Amino acid sequence: MTRPLIITDCDEVLLHMVAPFRHWLDETHDVHFDMHDRSFAEALRHKDSGEPLERELVWQLLVGFFDTEMHRQAPIAGAVEAMQRLSRIADIEVLTNIGERHHQQRIAQLAALGLHFPVHWNQGGKGRPLAAIVADRQPSAALFIDDLAEHHHSVATHAPGVWRLHMVGEADIAAGVPAAPYAHARIDDWAAAEAWIMQRLAQGPAPTDSVTTGAMS
Repeated sequence: MTRPLIITDCDEVLLHMVAPFRHWLDETHDVHFDMHDRSFAEALRHKDSGEPLERELVWQLLVGFFDTEMHRQAPIAGAVEAMQRLSRIADIEVLTNIGERHHQQRIAQLAALGLHFPVHWNQGGKGRPLAAIVADRQPSAALFIDDLAEHHHSVATHAPGVWRLHMVGEADIAAGVPAAPYAHARIDDWAAAEAWIMQRLAQGPAPTDSVTTGAMS
């Protein structure tokens, strides 16, 4: 048994992504990005026609952003300071769906902010890779942070004893994102999140039958 473990996403939890991506699309590609009341596939539209972008082009633009524009990503308010304080009581690892192509860039990006944590790249659901990390580390308690509901479902399925915090740190979209039903709580600011995380880690493993958002908030 080792120290508690925090496994966190990066984009919209530690770093802004939607806002700088939107600004870059507007500046360089004549693309309007509006997430309000739209799925991601419908959110990107050509400014001249209003038509949604082709799926392949959306993927190309996302890859292009991470190829050259990661320097635009600023920290979510309070994230760096909270992570540094939490690292005194818990081990921290980053599980990000950025892909292998940009893995080393993400490590360097976080290190430049003083976040010298192991970074795991991933594609698809995060439950299986998270379960493997937990099995390897054998923490006294583990906690997962992510902005996407599907990853909380995946983690609840493959690692039900892990606490799950749904956080959408980008204020421009947070109000329009429903609470993840398979998270234990939804908290979008780091001041409140840090206190909640410390309380949960002190409790030990999450009860495996607790999957309702807000039940422990």
